[in-house]
Amino acid sequence: MNEWISKVTVWVTKAGKSGLAWKDLCHKLKIKNKQKDRLRSVLAEMAEQGQIIERKNRIYAVSALKLIPAQITRVNKTFGFAKTLPDETEYFIPGKFLMGAMPQDKVLLKKIKGRGTSPEGEVVQVTAYGPGEFTGNVACENGNWFVRPDTMGKQPIFVREKDLNGSSKGDKVMARITRRGKRHSEHQATVVASYGDSETAYSCALAALDLSGVAIEFPYEVIDKARYLQKRGLKSRDLEGRTDFRGDIVFTIDGADSKDLDDAVSLEKYEDCYVLGVHIADVSHYVKYKGEIDTEAFYRGTSIYYANQVIPMLPKELSNGICSLNPGEDRLTLSAILTLDLEGQLIDFDFRKGVICSKVKGVYSEINDLFAGTAGTQIEEKYAEVKEKLFLMKELAEILSGNKRRRGAPALETSESKILVDENQKAVEILPRQTGIAEELIEDFMLTANEAAAMAGKMKDVPFVYRVHEPPSPEKLEQLNMTLRILGLQTRGLSPNVKPKALAEILEKVKGKEIAPIVNIQMLRAMSKAKYSESPLGHYGLALENYAHFTSPIRRYPDLMVHRVLTDLIAGETVEEIRRRYAKYVVKASKQATQTEINAMKLERDCEDFYKAEYMKDRIGEEFDGIISSVASHGIYVELPNTVEGLVRVEDLPNGEYDFDEVMSYRNRYTGESYRIGQKVRVRCTAAQVSSGNIDFVFVEEGV
Repeated sequence: MNEWISKVTVWVTKAGKSGLAWKDLCHKLKIKNKQKDRLRSVLAEMAEQGQIIERKNRIYAVSALKLIPAQITRVNKTFGFAKTLPDETEYFIPGKFLMGAMPQDKVLLKKIKGRGTSPEGEVVQVTAYGPGEFTGNVACENGNWFVRPDTMGKQPIFVREKDLNGSSKGDKVMARITRRGKRHSEHQATVVASYGDSETAYSCALAALDLSGVAIEFPYEVIDKARYLQKRGLKSRDLEGRTDFRGDIVFTIDGADSKDLDDAVSLEKYEDCYVLGVHIADVSHYVKYKGEIDTEAFYRGTSIYYANQVIPMLPKELSNGICSLNPGEDRLTLSAILTLDLEGQLIDFDFRKGVICSKVKGVYSEINDLFAGTAGTQIEEKYAEVKEKLFLMKELAEILSGNKRRRGAPALETSESKILVDENQKAVEILPRQTGIAEELIEDFMLTANEAAAMAGKMKDVPFVYRVHEPPSPEKLEQLNMTLRILGLQTRGLSPNVKPKALAEILEKVKGKEIAPIVNIQMLRAMSKAKYSESPLGHYGLALENYAHFTSPIRRYPDLMVHRVLTDLIAGETVEEIRRRYAKYVVKASKQATQTEINAMKLERDCEDFYKAEYMKDRIGEEFDGIISSVASHGIYVELPNTVEGLVRVEDLPNGEYDFDEVMSYRNRYTGESYRIGQKVRVRCTAAQVSSGNIDFVFVEEGV
């Protein structure tokens, strides 16, 4: 077969833009009648792989027509995106040039002139169909049934009544294309899953998870193995060779609702140093490399959190059970024993297999009350045994925080949401997630342990999964420069090789000011995305040369992989043996973990949007104070103090014509009044669509 592919490639390439007729190709290849079916199979395979294209009874080499093999990655209402194969360059595709292509379809693109700097393309041919699945809402008009897609195309897709498969008008469903047209509106579909009322966030979240391939349930063999491990519990042989920390004051600090407790801390202070213990659940003891549970964890990559829901990376028998560092229970750990001088500089570290018994399940809010001196009697009694250690930890955390600030790590502030739901899973309150000293304390301790883990991997030169963050691109930096100047900020030092400290100084300068949230948002958008890599490239945002994720193996696969390598080093495995075992795998694991993290973050954001829209749907007509968070060609985004964000559409702006500067503001060309990023405004909620997560506002007062 490969020989035939080579020969076909040679002849169609020679033919160039003229192509070859079927009979001419058969003649050049000296094909006999009995071989023609085989040749057709070869051509079909080559077409699917994007090597050739058949048009008007002639066969062309894709390269001769300057067509680009690609795969559709996502399709929105009026446009789509594709990544070229195999180099993964992203192309923007205007909706009219999609030819009805669906996500995961393989296509041939023709490059077209675009309006921006990003490459744009037109779908010339769909060479291989993907699954053709999409989510949407069931609708009925004049006796005809449709599914209105959530993301792709403006037109509903026809479904025969018998293909509704029990779904009803208004249901959130997943449908699959059964007949293809040249446009999305010409497709026909059948319903393959129904999730309930499309105007409930819970149903919409289930649909989004399903469409993304996120499995809520675990395979039987994985559950079976996890239940066995939970039932087996700890045996005396599990403790052999481990450091016994059960007599030490070790405890966890987490959110009040947390059940997967994967980190605990301890601290001693001596005349010339601190010894910080960061004790992490020894998940690798239970989840064996390439076993049933490990294979599933690798596929999932991370736990997913939204509202009050968790889609765990590991079965609850492990995540909430035998691996979780629950108070009063003996638990196995991989412990980082970190020695820091009195100025908080890391001077030595040691990784050990250990066993702990957590003294208390610490809760952030309760510990913050202790630090503030506002804790009640009940909380004082709960923490009596560990209170002295808590204040010692606060002392060290303040030193570490100061070091982080001095080395120039930008202290970006992001607005995270806390969504409260009732017994029917309906959103009843949206709050900004609060952080205090206790949260920062744990963050700084975990950061130190993560740095030590990366240093261990780098020093031993073993295969490793690092957490890396590269500097901002010159293009994004220039955009940030322009935005900051418009906001009236001095931007000297923001050169293409800008150091993190220059960004940190800008954030410090605006701290506490009205524009602080906007500067944070704009700087966050300018930053590169952190990712996982087998190479120690450093972490720009933390201003660290060495960084890895070590502290959350219950919910992140890279941490589990790091634990395995460290465990082998502790056991005395040779570097050569560790390289033989993991060299190829860490490359694969880094790529998979990066992709699953991207998918999880998008899903968490989408699911939060469903719940926010559900919350605002009951508040249509109400007025709110907010701040303009961004501007776009289609309107102005306003964020409320509770983190809800809505859109004021261009057509809903107060009377007049507006000039849009594409960066910061809309300006009324007649009155001179403007709406710009960072401006405080008052808005009224006019619409909230749960199924899309979209919220609409109008301004109550004109721009100032």
